[in-house]
Amino acid sequence: MPGKIDILLASASGVLLVLGFPLFNIYPVAWIALVPLLFALRHKNSRSSFFLGLLAGFVYFLGTLYWVYHSMYYYGGVPLVFSILLLILLSLILSLYTGIFSMLFNFISLHSSVPALLTVPVLWVTLEYIRTYALTGFPWSILGYSQYTFLPLIQIADITGIYGVSFLVAACSGAVYDMARLWPGKAKQGGPFLRWPGAAGTTVLLCLIILSLFYGTGKLRENDEGPKIRAGVIQGNIAQDVKWDARFQRDVIETYKRLTMTALSDNPDMLFWPESALPFVFGYDKPLTEDILTFQKQIDTHLLLGSVLAKKGQGEKARLSNSAVLLSPEGRVLSVYDKIHLVPFGEYVPLKKLLPFVDKMVTAIGDFIRGEEHTVMDTPFAKIGNLICYEIIFPGLVRTFVRNGATLLATITNDAWFGRTAAPYQLFSMAVFRAIENRVPVVRAANTGISGFIDSRGRIIQESTLFVEAALSAEIRGGVEKSFYTKYGDVFAALCISIAVLLVLHRLFVERGTHNREIK
Repeated sequence: MPGKIDILLASASGVLLVLGFPLFNIYPVAWIALVPLLFALRHKNSRSSFFLGLLAGFVYFLGTLYWVYHSMYYYGGVPLVFSILLLILLSLILSLYTGIFSMLFNFISLHSSVPALLTVPVLWVTLEYIRTYALTGFPWSILGYSQYTFLPLIQIADITGIYGVSFLVAACSGAVYDMARLWPGKAKQGGPFLRWPGAAGTTVLLCLIILSLFYGTGKLRENDEGPKIRAGVIQGNIAQDVKWDARFQRDVIETYKRLTMTALSDNPDMLFWPESALPFVFGYDKPLTEDILTFQKQIDTHLLLGSVLAKKGQGEKARLSNSAVLLSPEGRVLSVYDKIHLVPFGEYVPLKKLLPFVDKMVTAIGDFIRGEEHTVMDTPFAKIGNLICYEIIFPGLVRTFVRNGATLLATITNDAWFGRTAAPYQLFSMAVFRAIENRVPVVRAANTGISGFIDSRGRIIQESTLFVEAALSAEIRGGVEKSFYTKYGDVFAALCISIAVLLVLHRLFVERGTHNREIK
């Protein structure tokens, strides 16, 4: 079993990973965050390796996802004890990935001269990619997101996606580990095959980082050539506990109207209201729907807003969807997008029979129904791909909208249930990568913050603070050409997965050959 030093080293890696993300934002520490864990794994068997990886991952995810308890307890109706237990359970489930990473790293490295600077990043990226899509997928706290302010480096995401940034960051930890093993007096243990690949690999890694920085610097100097769009964002700052209270219904509507009139002074081409901005079912509540449409005619501009809609099929009773609605200056409904990737426990409850004490955090009768179409909303100024709430964290989903013709990404969200935790900042940081990956700007309209604008290079043009009313506006340029990532997707991640599989198969083959020789 691991000793105390090993446990401390694994825990240290978890802490260093946490420090790289918002709210701490000490992004350089992420480049060496895995080093303590790698040293803890030396000469361990598979069981000990898995345990140490599990421990590092538990600290990592508990530290970056602690806000889950806040949402469950304050808005999910989950008792405090159960909300903490669910947070622990989620952290443990996600830490299985770091446990598997550690076990595979140890398996490949045992009696092997393959440099850690190759093994570490390909295994890490492989498991991050699986985590993005396994079950419902939960790609939160992807290692590359820690670098969202390091703009010259992260421009490579338009080729590799977020996974290329994760690769470089993880590879640095592998290189540090390799160099420590190559320290005078220790190099003889690995022989020349360890010394040369280790030194050559570190040189290659440095070259890749330098090339990435040159590429990124060049991209940041380029000017966007897309059409100019004057966009306005309305942040209503509506408290979650009054949002669906009928007594405050008129106050909520009047707040959005008042802030919208303020935003009109900047002559926006179009306006964005956040997720579920309307405190009623649009189209179902006729008087309030008509009131909004009448107001829309007065402001005489395009408006994209979030609302709950009632959907009814043949022979079915009405069910609700979390949707975005685009209105014309004349008050006509031009387009509707129904949210595709629903939030577990937020908009539906999986395993409801096993978790009868858990309710949804969104106030509505029954679970929301899932949208089916990646609707691109057409306006005279831009073609809009709209993402609702945490849909922005899924690179493949966002990429589909841009492939379908979107030249502007809008993400409307209600972050009230996160409170003053790191979650809104983490969500905003992920939107930076969606802009870079697809080379399209992002407009973010949040109920309580963070609202703002991100250009196609990932530069934050403007942003609001939490829990304030805001009417922001900015001039942005729509995307023109599709990036390599938009066209071809996660080719880089697929390459990492292929290498990881080959490394495991090679190790199995070597182990089997050794076993056969011992029998003879």
